[in-house]
Formats: sequence, structure tokens, C-alpha cells
Amino acid sequence: MKRFLLFVLLTFCGFAAVAQQAELETLLRQKNIPGLQLIHTKGHRTTAYNLGRLRQDSAGAVTAESVFQAASLGKVVLAYLALRLHDQGRLNLDQPLLSYAPYPRLAAEPRAARVTARMVLTHTTGLPNWAENPFGPTWATSPLALRFAPDSCWNYSGEGFVWLQKTLEQISGQTLEALAQQEVFEPLKMRRSSFKWQPWFAGNTACGHDKAGQPTQVRRFAEPYAAYSLLTTATDYNHFLQALRTGRGLQPATARLLTTAASEANRCGKLPTPTDPFVAWATGVGLATTSAGPALWHWGNNDDFQGFFLVLPARRESLLFFTNSAHGLELTNDVLRLFIGPGEYRVMQWLAEE
Repeated sequence: MKRFLLFVLLTFCGFAAVAQQAELETLLRQKNIPGLQLIHTKGHRTTAYNLGRLRQDSAGAVTAESVFQAASLGKVVLAYLALRLHDQGRLNLDQPLLSYAPYPRLAAEPRAARVTARMVLTHTTGLPNWAENPFGPTWATSPLALRFAPDSCWNYSGEGFVWLQKTLEQISGQTLEALAQQEVFEPLKMRRSSFKWQPWFAGNTACGHDKAGQPTQVRRFAEPYAAYSLLTTATDYNHFLQALRTGRGLQPATARLLTTAASEANRCGKLPTPTDPFVAWATGVGLATTSAGPALWHWGNNDDFQGFFLVLPARRESLLFFTNSAHGLELTNDVLRLFIGPGEYRVMQWLAEE
């Protein structure tokens, strides 16, 4: 009887997987997305899909080993890394960053003396997202100024994460890449992950595509930047997500910072903006109240690469996807409902207002 029930279950799962793949393929065509890696995990069961092409005008197929730009999903890796250093007694989340090391780009900004790691991780530094295009030649040394008072409101900031990265490098005496390999990638068996280009990525790396569906120039990041340069696979990043979900590698009190609201995510602006009752920000990751339960979430967007994850800790469930397209985030609501079920997830509505 047990064997029969197992056979029925496996048969049903097989049919469901075929139906899900067919639906995903339809969505990719509809939204003009060349390639996708997606992983759905529930309990001990993980289902992975690697669909489409590395480049729209070539025959190279996306595989589980194909490397994608994770864009801002790298920020969550830096947050986890910072929490690891916090547990080791090397980083105080509430000590001003400038007390650890100077940051020349903020030399003319007196309010920067108040900014802490916790403010960076909750996007309450008052910094802009970017002072200049971070892919441009002058950005790394451009002057930086706060747009808002520290700890007064929520303003998404890649610049804050770059500053925190530079501080951690000063504290540890190691590069971000070396720290990430030591504290994250090696312990979590993320063997095809790096914050900078590696020669062994060549041959199985996804090419980005703009909104017109045209291939873009492959960015071979020479310098590691946690805010946008993470190169990885969905398989690798899913290892990280499960550590995030369970708090692996962190002290219990520190792990709770990932699931506890630290900011109402009330956006900065000239006029007060109402707090969204369904979305808040924890220490390094977004929180959402969904119809499937409390969730951790984040998105990644380098324009020509877009990705997303949502984790439901109480259900031991997560969904992650990477795309090589400027249309990638348009998949989010569809795939959430396809894999997790009908309901309200709210995060894309909130993100649309960003």
C-alpha cells in the first residue's frame, strides 16, 4: 500500500511539474524573456526549472550550471555576511561606520557621522540609491551626500551597501570576494558564485537583454560590489536562501533580525507617505504579510538581468528565479501563484511605487 501511494504521489508530482514547465514556457514567450532559472522549495522537496537560451540569438541553452547576474540579491548576501561578523564580535551594528574607517566620498557630509551598519541594512541612512551610474567610469570616486536625515525614513540605497562593504573590508583586512568565499560561499557550497568575473564562467554565462529583447554587453565585473555584481546560479543561491530561512550560521538572536521588522519602510519624500501595513524592512531583507503567511523577500534589477525571491519560513517554502531580461520581474505574480498558490503577495504592488 505504501508503495502504491508513493507511486501515485510521484505520478501526480510528475504531471504537476510538466504542467508548471509548460506554463513557464508560455510566460517566457509572452513576456519576451530569453532565459530563466527557477527553484521552488517546500519542505524537503525542491523543484528546479532551467528554461530558454543564454542569448536570444544563439542556441546555447540555460542549464543548472549557467551563471546569471543576481543584481541586488547580492545585497542580502552582504547583510548575512555583516551579521556573521556581528556574531564574531567584529562589527557592532549600532556603531557609526566612520568610527571604523574613513570614507572619502562622504568627506564633505557631516551627517554621515551618525550612520551605522543597522541603518544601511534597513535602508534608513538617508543616502540616495546611486550618486551616479555605478557602471560609469567616475562613480567609484564621486562625491556622495545624504538626501535625508539618517534614521528618519526609508530610502533604498545601493550606495549604503557599498559603504558597508568598504567598512567590512577595512575591519577584516580582506576583500569582499575573500570574505564572501570564507563566510558564505564555501560553507554553503556555493561553488559557482562570485562577486567578480571568473574565467571559468565563460562558456555558460547568460547574456542580458533590454526591453526590446536585444542582447546587451556582457559585464565581466573586475571589482566586487555587493550591491550589484554577484554572479551565481539559482542552485547556489537557493543554498543561501535555505540558510537564510533557518538561520544557519547565525546566533539565534541574530537570525531573528532577519524576520523582525526594524523599519516600517515609510518612504522618504517631501510629504509624509502612509505606511504600507503589509510591507516592512528587517535587517537586510524585506518583510511582507501575504495570504500564504509572513514572508521574507527581495528583488534584483540590473536592468538587463532581473530576479526575485520570496521565503515563507512557517511553511518551509521558498521561490527563487533569475532571468536574463529587463522584463524578468513581470513574471513575479504569475510564478508566485503558479507555485505557491492563489492569493495576495503584495510585494510587486509595493515595489511598483518605488
